Amino acid sequence: MAALGAEDKGLAAILDDFGLDLLWHPGLSESTGDTCLALLDAILARRQPLDILCIEGALMMGHDGSGAIHRFAGLGLPVIELARQLSAVARHVVAIGSCAAFGGIPAANSASTGATGLHYHGSHRGAGLLPSSWHDPSGLPVINVVGCAPHPGWISETLASLALGDLGRQDLDDFGRPRFFADHLAHHGCGRNEFYEFKASAQAIHQRGCLMENLGCKATQAVGDCSLRQWNGGGSCTNAGTPCIACTMPGFEDPVAPFQETAKVAGIPVGLPVDMPKAWFLALAALSKSATPERVRQNATSHHITIPPARPPARRHED
Repeated sequence: MAALGAEDKGLAAILDDFGLDLLWHPGLSESTGDTCLALLDAILARRQPLDILCIEGALMMGHDGSGAIHRFAGLGLPVIELARQLSAVARHVVAIGSCAAFGGIPAANSASTGATGLHYHGSHRGAGLLPSSWHDPSGLPVINVVGCAPHPGWISETLASLALGDLGRQDLDDFGRPRFFADHLAHHGCGRNEFYEFKASAQAIHQRGCLMENLGCKATQAVGDCSLRQWNGGGSCTNAGTPCIACTMPGFEDPVAPFQETAKVAGIPVGLPVDMPKAWFLALAALSKSATPERVRQNATSHHITIPPARPPARRHED
């Protein structure tokens, strides 16, 4: 659903542009029943090439690891076994979304479904469905296009890069996420950055201030260029008024504090910006708050701009 309106033309047109033929998708394809089963048989028998296998959703291992809790209709085969077999014949394997990558929401609170990611369970590689040593024929691990939901541009660009043969191991980070988005933070490009700089914080969800100090925003800790590139012409989470919940990170589904609430120890947020020692953050926060302009301070706790930025006085032209 995230990718259907990707860019200005939609997923179908993007696939056509890069010569990608969508073999089958449960929500997008017209073929069902026997046609789908015949296609799967041809792929597993290697009569039909499968260049890119895309897995959506967590893999359900069940309490005993058999996967019997979730079977593929018409085959009677556990979905996890079908995923293993397809991964063995695919040229590349892509996990679409944080559920398929790390387990995501279905894996929260030690769920009895045994939900896991394709290559990872949380932050542990090899604890998911596939072993740590797994790689595709070109040497790539499972490519994790993370997010809940992933940005449509991340999906389309990853598929395009694979179609062009332009995605190597050096282009993935330590969690198998494409670096074209994973080398950024969700904080980059956030429309609330002036409030963050002065540590002028919102107290309630409808206010304009920085959401980190009180409302659980993790944009300074979460990978993604989602505030730099707009979602299908719209805004990012923080620009839309809600805190970042770090949905691109393993384990986001089990936060230290409830979503929209900042976990603190002695009044200090537990989750600090990446690469910043706690002492530096405290010193910077104290200095920033002491220098906060009154305009920023008042706007932070308002639901709209109450004081605009100062403007130079108009010049008078006299004869």
